[in-house]
Amino acid sequence: MKSWDKEYAMRKITKDGLLLCEMQAEIFEKSIERMETSSEVFVRRFMKSKTVKMLDDESVLDSNIQPRDILDLINDEYGVSTYGTVKYTRNEMYWIGYMYRYFSFTYEMTASQVYKFLKPKELRELFLPYHTMDPSQAIERILEAKGLLLTEDEEILRQYQIFRKIREKAC
Repeated sequence: MKSWDKEYAMRKITKDGLLLCEMQAEIFEKSIERMETSSEVFVRRFMKSKTVKMLDDESVLDSNIQPRDILDLINDEYGVSTYGTVKYTRNEMYWIGYMYRYFSFTYEMTASQVYKFLKPKELRELFLPYHTMDPSQAIERILEAKGLLLTEDEEILRQYQIFRKIREKAC
């Protein structure tokens, strides 16, 4: 089994991180009505776009840009297309957008890096079993399923934190 590279150690989600997750989730959800391409084509375009860099570097938080504006920027960058026919549900797209940004933020990876690692089709297949989980738990399960384990110290710390939560609830 592979060991999850130290450069991708998980950081805690912040208020700004949650705002970014919400924004990306709304963008993905709105893409169902506003974009003519299939959901997978939209996700690929978005995750590899110049526009997504504003979410990656968090500069979007200092602007007044709205999700629909970002969709327009994606169309400007790639052109309007009707390629593909499979549209995911609004709930699936919202969750996929949220998970991609949560993953990107907490592991300090660009959207493009996360997209290379995890495709939308994989996330869609995980929607039903994972959508009610905390995003960090879902990501952890995805990493485990891909054979990307935490370092031994990180795993011990993770188990200790779980133990502490259980003890706190028991008291």
